[in-house]
Amino acid sequence: MDKGNVKTRGMKWVCGLLLLLSLLAPAAARTPTASWSGTVTHVSDGDTLWVRPQRGGAPRAVRIDGIDAPEICQAHGETARAALVGRALGQAVQVHVRRHDDYGRALARVNLRGQDLGGWLVSQGHAWSYRYRGQSGPYAQQEGQARARRLGLFRQGRAELPREFRRRHGPCH
Repeated sequence: MDKGNVKTRGMKWVCGLLLLLSLLAPAAARTPTASWSGTVTHVSDGDTLWVRPQRGGAPRAVRIDGIDAPEICQAHGETARAALVGRALGQAVQVHVRRHDDYGRALARVNLRGQDLGGWLVSQGHAWSYRYRGQSGPYAQQEGQARARRLGLFRQGRAELPREFRRRHGPCH
């Protein structure tokens, strides 16, 4: 066997491996990066909390995936934060990370005693199901029910979505 055939086979093998990795990469990007348990130590606003991992270490910022709560300086913002404080502060939770946002926070589903906190917040009228590119989001049914029952931020007619509020007023801080 000459060196040319060995080199050709080696190149084909490397190209095949690279092709396989490029096909697997999108699937790997969609899988959760981690699931872990911890205790809620702080609540920043209606959709962001800090969780100290059960295995130790510093608390980590976690943004509840699939919801959008009012900004803290927006109407119902303090109420949404207070609801999350009352429900989760000091409690043991399970965090199922989907990805991290631009601020380094984990975007995650958070469960408290088997209950999805995002779904609970939306069902109580403290947050919207997160809308993206015309999709109504994962908690559209809970939001519809909260609107029909005029709960929380849906009590007084048309509540302003946080992204619209930020566009008109800028960030709270």
